[in-house]
Amino acid sequence: MNQVRLRPYQQEARDAILSQWEQGFQKTLLVLPTGCGKTIVFASVAEECVRQGRRVLILAHRGELLDQAADKLKASTGLGCSVEKAEESCLGSWFRVTVGSVQTLMREKRLAQFQPDFFNVIIVDEAHHCISESYQKILNYFAQAQVLGVTATPDRGDRKNLGEVFDSLAYEYTLPKAIKEGYLSPIKAVTIPLKLDLSGVAIQSGDYKASDVDCALEPYLFQIAEEMKKYCEKRKTVVFLPLVKTSQKFRDILNAAGLHAAEVNGNSPDREQILKDFSDGKYNVLCNSMLLTEGWDCPSVDCIVVLRPTKVRSLYCQMVGRGTRLCEGKENLLLLDFLWHTERHELCRPAHLICESEEIAEKMTEQLAEAAGCPVDIEDAEKQACEDVVAQRESALAKQLEEMKHRKRKLVDPLQFEMSIQAEDLANYEPSFGWEMAPPSAKQVAALEKLGIFPDEIENAGKAKQLLDRLDKRRREGLTTPKQIRFLESKGFQHVGTWQFEAARNLIDRIAANGWHIPYEVDPATYQP
Repeated sequence: MNQVRLRPYQQEARDAILSQWEQGFQKTLLVLPTGCGKTIVFASVAEECVRQGRRVLILAHRGELLDQAADKLKASTGLGCSVEKAEESCLGSWFRVTVGSVQTLMREKRLAQFQPDFFNVIIVDEAHHCISESYQKILNYFAQAQVLGVTATPDRGDRKNLGEVFDSLAYEYTLPKAIKEGYLSPIKAVTIPLKLDLSGVAIQSGDYKASDVDCALEPYLFQIAEEMKKYCEKRKTVVFLPLVKTSQKFRDILNAAGLHAAEVNGNSPDREQILKDFSDGKYNVLCNSMLLTEGWDCPSVDCIVVLRPTKVRSLYCQMVGRGTRLCEGKENLLLLDFLWHTERHELCRPAHLICESEEIAEKMTEQLAEAAGCPVDIEDAEKQACEDVVAQRESALAKQLEEMKHRKRKLVDPLQFEMSIQAEDLANYEPSFGWEMAPPSAKQVAALEKLGIFPDEIENAGKAKQLLDRLDKRRREGLTTPKQIRFLESKGFQHVGTWQFEAARNLIDRIAANGWHIPYEVDPATYQP
């Protein structure tokens, strides 16, 4: 029945989701960047559930997402589905999969038509919305159902909130990995040296107030259009703006500046035609007021301009995600960023697409600003920022790390291990789900000790699992063990965690053969295997 072959990471995601349910995690999350085929993955999960004789509900908050889910389900698995929306109902249908509108199903009269165990599985598309009361009403009614939430990369705040709804993270595929493995377009960010003042913009419902942003943006529109002329004439560009009236005004400014711009909004009578004309190349710039963040794909888009600043990372990722898909002849996505001035530090910038740590994101943003006017590959920028932050952090922690390296114990302190292998994700880990916040289990403690990690400073089960998973991965990749790191770094060698296992073993054998003294010709401070 399956008509689409899953990519390796999609297959891993599908298997991980089913495994989480089998392990007893009733509500689990899948995190995939925009453009990586989340609909294909959950369609495959739905297909397996149908094969097991179960009923599946796919929930979404917009008609376009429901239609997209139904179309992808049919194309990838051959399965048809019923619809629960407005006058349409799945009751009496022989289809085992239903696509359902949240706005329809949240109504008590509508829910009362179903038995609470009617659906065995619920799949929530754009799961960052499911914290809202409308989604919760539906999930609580079908309380026995297993739940899969699907979302693009959430920020730490989103994840903490999602941790209140979901029990586990089944699988996460990161943007850098998707780019590296050739499934998404490389991204180049260019900081435009134009300072836009947001210091007077208020916060409403957790984000910058659109009307205030509009007032702050208005004086700069002509300058922005002139800057865009330098970069966008030969690119297919999507511009996100705070309000419809601003979007329409900016379209006119761009056209007067010599670009070919169109505007689309929720009330555009010819919306489909405008989108088609843009796709076909009649226009090279498309302005919108947050309409195109979900449910619209145009792979040939190769430039994104975010003029609707946000502090919600998932929203920022969705906007940029309109340009990350691969397309023939497309070399990269150009992301234009401006020198937004704000007294707050939560503003999403290109660095937040790729950096888990706020410290590294700040450093990367500083470095992009220093290179203003020059496109910079965000992976290269993140790597440089990470190296600089690690160097600064090591310098600040030098005394503490030195003490750890010379402690009279055979086990490695977690901090020393994390710094040695340059694992920012471990160093910045924070638990999100309830089970992660519990103390490490006796089994985890014993496993960590056996593998050479001092467990007493690991505060929760989530961090213990992260460390054990990383140790297992390092073993499979042939990298150094904690015990090798402990011994060689106590002798003054640097970043032994980045070495291969065999290289470390050979050096230890040389030291052993020299009466456990470092060979004369070896300088630990500069030695590289």
